[in-house]
Amino acid sequence: MNWSDLATTIFMTVYTFSLVMVSLYGLHRYMIVYLYYKNRRNAPKAPSRFDDLPPVTVQLPMYNEQHVARRIIEGACRIDYPLDKLQIQVLDDSNDETCKFAQAAVAEARANGFDIEYIHRDDRTGYKAGALENGMKTAKGEFITIFDADFIPAPHILQRSIHYFTDPKICVVQTRWEHINRDDNMLTRAQAILLDGHFAIEHVARNRSDRFMSFNGTAGTWRRAAITDAGGWQHDTLTEDLDLSYRAQLRGWRFVFLPELAAPAELPPEMCAFKAQQFRWTKGGAQTTIKLLPKVLLSKLPLKVKIEAFFHLSGFTMHLYMFMLVG
Repeated sequence: MNWSDLATTIFMTVYTFSLVMVSLYGLHRYMIVYLYYKNRRNAPKAPSRFDDLPPVTVQLPMYNEQHVARRIIEGACRIDYPLDKLQIQVLDDSNDETCKFAQAAVAEARANGFDIEYIHRDDRTGYKAGALENGMKTAKGEFITIFDADFIPAPHILQRSIHYFTDPKICVVQTRWEHINRDDNMLTRAQAILLDGHFAIEHVARNRSDRFMSFNGTAGTWRRAAITDAGGWQHDTLTEDLDLSYRAQLRGWRFVFLPELAAPAELPPEMCAFKAQQFRWTKGGAQTTIKLLPKVLLSKLPLKVKIEAFFHLSGFTMHLYMFMLVG
């Protein structure tokens, strides 16, 4: 075989492999849609209600968020929950004017009777995961609710979600993201469509068909015991939320997703911010795949869970296959 024939063989092998993989991932999307339609009416129900509401810690991680720091702190203070059962932690890793705005908002909230704590780190070890881990040291709650700084929590969000934890196997209640700047420009409209599909279709399909789903890093509540049992917040990946989600579910914990309960937030309105976000999600997804996919595939989990975990965790490889096809 001469070099020309060898090159042609290699090219056709790579092209065929890429085409097969793109086809498989495409078929998987159809499977997700099928699972959604099959299970969309199997809405979760809280098995009971707490007679005495449990203590909750609301964590607000932020980094250089001076324009929204006060808004999220005031929003957390508007959450309808008994003051003696609600703790708020402002986990501020900022190195700009955010510190001043956040401290002022915390001081006002404390003067109004809120149990609120301002925690600032000069050393950003672990980034968001490190901040959450550090906050756990002084967190008082049996449950941990997390909101990123660009979210606006609805006052009723805890009252409508906390009772699902009366099932002792539930580790997370995740709510749906809503978009307050959906119509700002073409970029935000495109992001809104993609995220709506993720929440309305993918999360519902996975959660209600007993497959693994992921915590989205914000707008959700964790059972503190589950965080500890799964090994805590770890920062060896850029997607600490996906990492902890899979570790918890590998330990037998279960998720609840509530699409009817929304948490408004802002989408990145500029391309630079969007690209930075997508880079973080893609790289973190790859790191989590390398870290956890072998454990999932070698576990005693049902085959349907393993198959879905493979496509879910390795979805970032579609970029590579598409590049090979058009390159």
